[in-house]
Amino acid sequence: MNAFDILMIVALGTLAGAVIGLSIGWAAKYQEPRWSLMTSRNKMVNLALVLFFSIVSIAGLAWYELV
Repeated sequence: MNAFDILMIVALGTLAGAVIGLSIGWAAKYQEPRWSLMTSRNKMVNLALVLFFSIVSIAGLAWYELV
């Protein structure tokens, strides 16, 4: 695995995690049309979802690359 593979895994994992996390936040009604309209709890939940699914996506892609 070279540096390009690592960068690609991080980039795609971050993108996938953001899409999955924001989609789940939207489906669970934790999102508002504008960031400033959201409560601090909703903002924290959305950020936690994005971070969690980004980490999971990066780990999954890295595992797939190594296997």
